[in-house]
Amino acid sequence: KIKEKRSHTMIPNPFGFSYSDDIDISEMEQSIARLKRPQGRIDVVLDTDTFNEVDDQFALAYLLQSEDRLNLKAIYAAPFDNHHSNGPKDGMERSYEEIFRVLAMLKKSQYEECTYKGAEQFLDSEETPAVSAAAEHLCSLAMEYTKEDPLYVIAIAACTNIASALLMKPEIKDRIFVVWLGGLSLDWHDNFSFNAKQDVAAARVLLGSGVPLVLLPGRGVVDHFSTTGPELEYWLRGKNEFCDYIIDKTRHEAEIVSGETCWSRPISDVTAVAWLLDTSFMLDRLEPSPIMEYDHHYAKDKRRHFIRYVYSINRDRLMKDLFDKLASI
Repeated sequence: KIKEKRSHTMIPNPFGFSYSDDIDISEMEQSIARLKRPQGRIDVVLDTDTFNEVDDQFALAYLLQSEDRLNLKAIYAAPFDNHHSNGPKDGMERSYEEIFRVLAMLKKSQYEECTYKGAEQFLDSEETPAVSAAAEHLCSLAMEYTKEDPLYVIAIAACTNIASALLMKPEIKDRIFVVWLGGLSLDWHDNFSFNAKQDVAAARVLLGSGVPLVLLPGRGVVDHFSTTGPELEYWLRGKNEFCDYIIDKTRHEAEIVSGETCWSRPISDVTAVAWLLDTSFMLDRLEPSPIMEYDHHYAKDKRRHFIRYVYSINRDRLMKDLFDKLASI
């Protein structure tokens, strides 16, 4: 065992992960080893603000059409606040309803019984969880897993539910693996991302917890995974009820947000599912876990634990897989 020790004061955090000059190389190696992609079929849960716009619906359908690799154990409705809601509670409630609507179109009603309501508000602080049925279920379910065989959490919303579960039961950080679409590119000039800016406290809890984490940043990386009206019409129109629904919804969202005659629309949340499926869909690298500040910028500390950071998407290859699976519903 190789170990380098220097005598300095340890700086603990609520999860038992320490930042100091006290370096244990074997611990670092184990931490990196836990970040590898899984092999075979795995158990997953999905945390989603499904009514926020359109990419969550794409992601949920893609996940359920990938059942040969992903065994869905639960769906959690996450809070959000934008032009589709009257606040985080309303956003969560609307997302909960949209999950059932999508499940009905996909003929997957068996998942209704494992769909849970999430937080009704964002975190008030980095110490106090927003208790919900979703967070409680994640705490309970995660305890059935181990460090060697974790539960995979696909997170495509503000990470309120996940951060709350980590605060409620810190030991689950050794039993889950989180794939989170949050923040912007590390090279972007700010970090004003929808999923991160709504609940910065939750983002700081998640990124500081030491949980194995893949970070898929929005602008500058996964926003390149975009589609257009003509493309959707060509590949998906008339294939099934869900395809027609999501084409119309995507066009409507583009009209609301863009207003351009010639429009494209990111469907970024699909990439969080895709990371678990195929190494050819994207490129990632190890990075020290960034710190999301309350002024919507990143801070950096190279002593922080490593995460996997996605920096490139093979847009065409992933889009083909998505369209093939949606068309076969």
